[in-house]
Amino acid sequence: MNQPAQYSWEDHAQWWIDGFTGGVDPEYVEQIIPMALRELDGYARVLDVGCGEGQIARVLQSRSGVQSFVVGVDPTQGQVDVAVERSVGEQYLRSGADALPFPDGSFDAVLACLVFEHIDALDEAISEVARILRPGGRFSFFLNHPLLQTPNSGWIDDQMIDPPEQYWRIGSYLDEAITFEEVEPGVRVRFLHRPLSRYVNTLAEHGLFLEAMFEPAPPPGFLARSADYAFAASIPRLLCLRLCKFGAPLSLV
Repeated sequence: MNQPAQYSWEDHAQWWIDGFTGGVDPEYVEQIIPMALRELDGYARVLDVGCGEGQIARVLQSRSGVQSFVVGVDPTQGQVDVAVERSVGEQYLRSGADALPFPDGSFDAVLACLVFEHIDALDEAISEVARILRPGGRFSFFLNHPLLQTPNSGWIDDQMIDPPEQYWRIGSYLDEAITFEEVEPGVRVRFLHRPLSRYVNTLAEHGLFLEAMFEPAPPPGFLARSADYAFAASIPRLLCLRLCKFGAPLSLV
């Protein structure tokens, strides 16, 4: 993998808050938050790793019928400050994922939502998730789909052949790479692509084993943003892994 470039999410904290929270982003409203609620139903002590301004943590804290203890951590001070202001009872700390400030086995469940695509220290971060999770606890792991969101992937409308074809191009999936995507003028977001096997094997090495995997279609509100998106209605943008901490870590050859 290329060497990491100097990069700070502090520069884009307000862009994220304005564009993806408060009900303005259909993927969070229609898909991500409902899935997080479903996957973490019944888990009282929950850690949200890379919580941003806390929109998922707040919903988890507010669940009816659950005596919740929800904590969010994020390395970006601007996000943590807003999360504290908007808190409905959950707690927030500034911390990276690779050095979590909690004792072993502190949580029943951990959520990481669209976070690990931006973390350099993958092995250390997963090790920390496993450490602070109790035996039998759940790790709900949301990623931009590693296959279909590979760098240089995307929808192709090929009018140069007869008859014309439309298809989803896959980039160099097996190559780990750092890319910068200009998501809007003046905002370049840093992504780390890794193949799915890199994630799953690292998780298993730390005692986190796959129980279920979900690849939901993009939600209606996202597809409605542009007529072009309708062509990609069967291409999942999100991958959700349900993992359980079982016994001793696995030694992979």
